[in-house]
Amino acid sequence: MIGGLFIYNHKGEVLISRIYRDDIGRNAVDAFRVNVIHARQQVRSPVTNIARTSFFHIRRGNIWLAAVTKQNVNSTLVFEFILKVCSVMSSYFGKINEDNVKNNFVLIYELLDEILDYGYPQHTDTGTLKTYITQQGIKSVTKEEHAEITKQVTGQIGWRRDGIKYRRNELFLDVLESVNLLMSPQGQVLSAHVSGKVMMKSYLSGMPECKFGLNDKITLDKQGKSSSDDAFRQNKTSIAIDDCTFHQCVKLSKFETERSISFIPPDGEYELMRYRTTKDISLPFRVIPLVREVGRSKMEVKVVLKSNFKPSLLAQKIEVRIPTPLNTSGVQVICMKGKAKYKASENAILWKIKRMGGMKESQISAEIELLASADKKKWARPPISMSFEVPFAPSGLKVRYLKVFESKLNYSDHDVIKWVRYIGKSGLYETRC
Repeated sequence: MIGGLFIYNHKGEVLISRIYRDDIGRNAVDAFRVNVIHARQQVRSPVTNIARTSFFHIRRGNIWLAAVTKQNVNSTLVFEFILKVCSVMSSYFGKINEDNVKNNFVLIYELLDEILDYGYPQHTDTGTLKTYITQQGIKSVTKEEHAEITKQVTGQIGWRRDGIKYRRNELFLDVLESVNLLMSPQGQVLSAHVSGKVMMKSYLSGMPECKFGLNDKITLDKQGKSSSDDAFRQNKTSIAIDDCTFHQCVKLSKFETERSISFIPPDGEYELMRYRTTKDISLPFRVIPLVREVGRSKMEVKVVLKSNFKPSLLAQKIEVRIPTPLNTSGVQVICMKGKAKYKASENAILWKIKRMGGMKESQISAEIELLASADKKKWARPPISMSFEVPFAPSGLKVRYLKVFESKLNYSDHDVIKWVRYIGKSGLYETRC
């Protein structure tokens, strides 16, 4: 896949050079330095083609990392690999900079020999690599340790080692969602989607297996509930997940057949899954704008903010950004709740509210004075944007169950302390005015 991997400093000097295929020569090193690092114009594209050779490059501080190939490869796969290399190096020696690369060049060559074989990625899991590569070099290991390393490298559970023990078994699950919206001035939803991820922290002894269930429609349809009342309740509470990706620990075969997310969890914090939904999104806030131009020298703006969630819940960190024309000379603001002020540097009125309960309404009024302008072009009216944080999942996603099984050690699912938390945040949340 990859012909070679080069690491440069900001001057274009080569710090690390590893060539995996014969079709990549040393002249590729100079080609990248001349055409990208020392280019007269700033190179914006992360992919540069020079003499039928593709250079996939990223920059970290004063360091350039470039993967080189002459083949037609999947660019997203190459960038995913480069970012993984950065993650592995960071876990070994911290910040990626010129001094750290120079001080650890022997270690980096060791890692590159393990991570790539003939240009194809092999072992990129930091936990697995750290079992037999340390900062000082390769460990001298006993026969028992050799067996353990072989199991880690070749086995299916490279992300978790044996012999983990905790006095108290705990499992933390966070459903983090980002809701994106574009709404018309009349309140019509032009586009809306939710990007979510399930983050977990597991402090479990032994080698447990976890089962995790969501209220997605495919799962509930698979269960085949017969009664009409149950079917109605199912449609009301289930959500349609458009696409999802899982951590490598999830057994995909079981997900495809049983629709259950079954996995042996890594130790500590990790991202279990990512997903995206576009249907039946519960929009936490509705922004109703009213803009009235009073001649050429004045403009009146009124914005009503409505919360559309349960009264028992509280939204936090609410900020509404109302854009103003470029020729604004002064602004007078009156708001019912929170604090609002005009920021001339951003050409916007910023309205901040610490907390707001569900099914509440608040409004802000502003009188904008305009300078006389020779430009006859009409103001484009950029959309009103807002940011917030709510204690629920806007997609409607719910954790139906979370079970832990450990056959070897003497503890059951009831002995595990479980914590589940939902956090919804704004992504690009805009209303046209």
